Amino acid sequence: MIEIKDINMTFKDEGSEFSALRNISFTIPTGSIFGFLGTNGAGKSTLMRVLCGVYPPTSGEVLIDGVKMGDSAEAKSKIFFVSDETIHFSNYTVNELCKYYSNIYPSFSTNIFDRVIKTLDLPRDKKLSEFSKGMKRQASVAVGLAACTDYLVLDEAFDGLDPAMRRLVKNVLTDEIFERGATLIVSSHNLAEINDICDRAMLIYKGDLLFADDLDEIRAGFCKAQAVFKSGTPSREELEAAGLRIMQFEQNGCVCHIIAHSGEEETLEKLNSFSPEVAEAVPLTLEEIFIYELEVRGYGADVLSEN
Repeated sequence: MIEIKDINMTFKDEGSEFSALRNISFTIPTGSIFGFLGTNGAGKSTLMRVLCGVYPPTSGEVLIDGVKMGDSAEAKSKIFFVSDETIHFSNYTVNELCKYYSNIYPSFSTNIFDRVIKTLDLPRDKKLSEFSKGMKRQASVAVGLAACTDYLVLDEAFDGLDPAMRRLVKNVLTDEIFERGATLIVSSHNLAEINDICDRAMLIYKGDLLFADDLDEIRAGFCKAQAVFKSGTPSREELEAAGLRIMQFEQNGCVCHIIAHSGEEETLEKLNSFSPEVAEAVPLTLEEIFIYELEVRGYGADVLSEN
């Protein structure tokens, strides 16, 4: 597994310092598909680069199967990083890209590379500079899969892909990863994609880790509920006084809608103490959890809708 221990990352620029990551600690189990969530500038890409040994952390450490990352060739040979930039190797063709990486990674499989390139229908003799952004992304994913490392890290892996190609790339990724029991770490601004393919996720905001857990466990810590009252609809203050950690509250006449930072059982128990006519829990999406968690911390709904 990957162990991220007390990572801090500070950048210095013209005498000033900026703290990009603060005391980040969590683990990524082997064989999982792990989603990195966060707003623009939250620190996702920085953390991915620290994870892969591109940036040395200011303090803390990353262990890959018990081996400290640093400049360890052993640790780096276990992980392949596809960054969110598509400017690299612009003068290479797909075939030349394959040759280059096959000389770096002993586990590189030309059979897997050929199969993925054929599935994605990419031209092999055309330079990457002639590719669209989406095609460059597909070529990078093909190389990452063919490297056959234990860990594959994709920063904004689906950026620049049309809907049909996004689906195809997701299918290719999950099929290859599951087949060999590897670990996929992926970031995306499209939370529906993270929800579709990931079994675990973390959320980072302004360099601070808000949570990192199994998706079912994350959802279990929140509840979206509605209750109908004949009279005497409780206020937000009354519900909070009863012990509910309310993230959002709306009242329309005798109907009360809430998002609570508590499990379904606890939320309904506290709602029922106010004797509603009916109270029920409503399924909560990962996107809603993401939005409400950040709204509580002052990240505006107008900004979230733009992202």
